[in-house]
Amino acid sequence: MRHHHDDEHEHHGMRGGRGGCGGGGRRQRFFGHGELRMVILDILSRNASHGYELIKAIEALTQGHYSPSPGVIYPTLDLLQDQGLITIDVEDGGRKRIAITDEGTQWLAENHEHLGHIQMRMNARMVGHELRKDPQMKRALENFKAVLDLKVNQQELSAAQLKQVIGVIDRAALEISQLD
Repeated sequence: MRHHHDDEHEHHGMRGGRGGCGGGGRRQRFFGHGELRMVILDILSRNASHGYELIKAIEALTQGHYSPSPGVIYPTLDLLQDQGLITIDVEDGGRKRIAITDEGTQWLAENHEHLGHIQMRMNARMVGHELRKDPQMKRALENFKAVLDLKVNQQELSAAQLKQVIGVIDRAALEISQLD
């Protein structure tokens, strides 16, 4: 029963943004529902691994943006094992060797399109992260977001005005793409 309550608490914390779940609520949502399983299977499809190495591999994939805790990784691995998508074997010395099964490989192949979307989304986040390392770029992006927020979210824009705003953004994108 207690476990169920913890789940609810975690969920509430994530939605509330400032819940009592150790501040990890926002970071927790790096992957959508079921996506972490897909990312783990993708890593395992390249080589067998151990829990700690999986955590490190996911950190590397997200360039340190997201480091799943053992409390997230191990239940996910248990679920994948229950579904027959991975095997977990205890090696000499007690380490658990995790490998993908034929069913896991097939499931991954069937879901390769979704995996592609996840990778595109991760790449988009990384681009944003790289850009914001430059203080002037960070200021410009923050300014852009603030203006958009003010214009679009807090004023009733007509369809024509919205079209103008979109036109400005498209022209800026075009101009940037044509820079030498």
